[in-house]
Formats: sequence, C-alpha cells, structure tokens
Amino acid sequence: MTAFNIYKQRPDAGQAESPLFHAGLDELARKGKSSAGVTLREKKLLGHLILRGDGHDPAFSAAVHKALGLELPSALTLVSRDETSLQWLGPDEWLLVVPGGSEFEVERKLRAGLAGHHHQVVNVSGGQTIVELSGPKVRELLMKSTSYDVHPRNFPVGKAVGTVFAKSQLVIRHTGEDTWELLVRRSFADYIWLWLQDACAEFGLAVKA
Repeated sequence: MTAFNIYKQRPDAGQAESPLFHAGLDELARKGKSSAGVTLREKKLLGHLILRGDGHDPAFSAAVHKALGLELPSALTLVSRDETSLQWLGPDEWLLVVPGGSEFEVERKLRAGLAGHHHQVVNVSGGQTIVELSGPKVRELLMKSTSYDVHPRNFPVGKAVGTVFAKSQLVIRHTGEDTWELLVRRSFADYIWLWLQDACAEFGLAVKA
C-alpha cells in the first residue's frame, strides 16, 4: 500500500523536546571529565523516517539511490553520508535518519522519486532518539549491558542490530572504531539513561552537548 499523506510533525522552533530533555544533559556537559572512559551525547531531534518497499526490485533500489544518494544497505548494516544514514531493519524495511528539520522535505522527495513503486514512508521522529557513546571503554560497557556479541569479529563498523539491552530493547549501531549509537524508543529513554549512568560508574562518564 502506498500512502500519500505527508504531515509536518516537528513543533515550531524552540518548542520541541527530545526524549532525554528532562535529564538535563546540556547542564551535565559543562561538568564532564575529559579522562572519562565513556562519553555520551544525545543526537537529539533528528528526522527519523521508516521506508518500506521491495529491496529486491532493482528499480526501487535505483529510485531510493537517486533520491537519497545512498545505496540500500544489506542485512544488519547501515550506510551513511554526512549527517544522513540508512539502516536495514528487515527484508523490506529501512530506517532513514536525516538532519533535524529536513525530514519533511526528504519525505516529499522520497515519495516523488518512488511514485509508481510499491512503497511506504512513515515519519517516526517523535518516537525515538539516538544516544551516541564514544571512548575506549564503550565496548566493555556494551558487554555489561547486552548478551549480543560485540567482539570486533562479530560486530564491525557499519553493523546495526536490534537486541536486548539492559532488560529493554533497542538498536545498537557501530558507527566508528570507538563510536557506537543506541537507537532508543522514547518510552525507554529515561530507563536507558539511568542504566548507562550506573553501568559507567567504573569507567567514568562524560556528557557532551
């Protein structure tokens, strides 16, 4: 089914609040220690779009590439260019993350480019956020938090996996040698933040704005 309704879901400038707004990360960022083993940053208020279609159809894949400049990623991987990323979620489903404020126009461009193809585009920007973790102790933190094997041989840069994390569920994305991202649903954001504070106690946690 192809949907045609496009809604501009972002509130007016200055009114939007990220899922971790109440954690006061901006204030904590001024108190962080540079020697911390883990540095946390919320990549807040980005545009999140769910794209669905037939990834085995060369015409669909070509249309997505033309609209976004990104190839459809294969299973359990993501591709990125500048501040835009496209992540595989399933055989016919991908998550597109774009700079905040651009999601409305990106959605319009995608729909125009995919006209005539079986597809669906859904804006889910308000329902999730990305927590970026960087530093020399991130892998050890992940080993404490999830049963998924994060060894470099099993979890190289460019891999993304939905898994259990601290008794909840989220997506772990490996975006750089010492940089990882947690794709967190809004309803779990506070819980994950509390877990990360506790789990990082032995490594030291710094917050970056």
